[in-house]
Amino acid sequence: MRTPHLIIAMSVFVAGVFGYAALAPSPEADRAAQTVAEGTTVPPSAGASASAAPTVYDVSHLINPSRDYFGTAISGAPQDMSRVDAFAKRVGKKPNMITIYESFDDDFAASEVRDIYQHGALPIVRWEPFKQGLGDIAAGRFDDYLTEFATAVRTLNVPIALTVAHEMNGHWYPWGTRKNQPRDFVAAWRHIHQIFERAGATNVIWTWTPNVINYLPGVALKPYWPGDRYVDWVGVDGYFTQSGVKHFTELFRPTLNEIKRFTAKPVLIVETGSEPGSMRATAVKELLTEVAKSKEIIGFVYFNARGSGDWVLDNDPKALRVFRTHPDRDDFSFAVK
Repeated sequence: MRTPHLIIAMSVFVAGVFGYAALAPSPEADRAAQTVAEGTTVPPSAGASASAAPTVYDVSHLINPSRDYFGTAISGAPQDMSRVDAFAKRVGKKPNMITIYESFDDDFAASEVRDIYQHGALPIVRWEPFKQGLGDIAAGRFDDYLTEFATAVRTLNVPIALTVAHEMNGHWYPWGTRKNQPRDFVAAWRHIHQIFERAGATNVIWTWTPNVINYLPGVALKPYWPGDRYVDWVGVDGYFTQSGVKHFTELFRPTLNEIKRFTAKPVLIVETGSEPGSMRATAVKELLTEVAKSKEIIGFVYFNARGSGDWVLDNDPKALRVFRTHPDRDDFSFAVK
């Protein structure tokens, strides 16, 4: 917690709101940006009043897009956006989502988020409370930090998709099932959401993100659901593996069926990838095919990095060929503005 008193954080908020008036995009600028080349933005109208309160970015058109998202998580990006450009060249498609990871005591990565947005993509911020207990978050112990972070998000005033304590139905993270009950997660999520609301940070797409349930028997998802008021997207994380599930329907459908019992929010596959081998090209083909035809799924993010496995497809000519030639590839083409 960096600020010792809440009054300091609120002072930052007030200063940020009024100090940002000259920088925030106006509605006219947002409309003008639609006519500019992909990956660029237009400054606010020079005639705008310097005393007018800045308009919060409206995320509604991004929550229910007319086409599907295709995103990626790449080691070294967005700090080095040339890595994203190189990936786009290999797959023949420019990502319109890029993921970054932040610990719960990090400053908001404003410059990285701005770079992603100016690249024509929606930033996905995966916020991870490695050292902070969910119960302590819900009880307000970190409110100064939360207010500071939310104020920075509002001040930057570009859209972000925010996941908090993802894969909470698993046991591998400190915020998971070994140390927490579903009620702890729900209370923490709602508390964070309320602080963002108070800060005016409505430029956030709240993305609730469990792991696929295939490997988690007996862990129901509904008790982790904060409620429709607190969530914009249902996110899902799931990977294709040699020793586990190799096909889209087996990997994602059980989880989607369970989620449909308590919400109809749009679904985004926030993290997926495939291990090497002949299955990878098939996995990519099924991702593109199934997401394009689905009415409930609005896109997917390919984790093109090494983590729990080797998910990088840069040197997999068959998988790359699927990306470049798939008949539904144009369904994943739009710039985020």
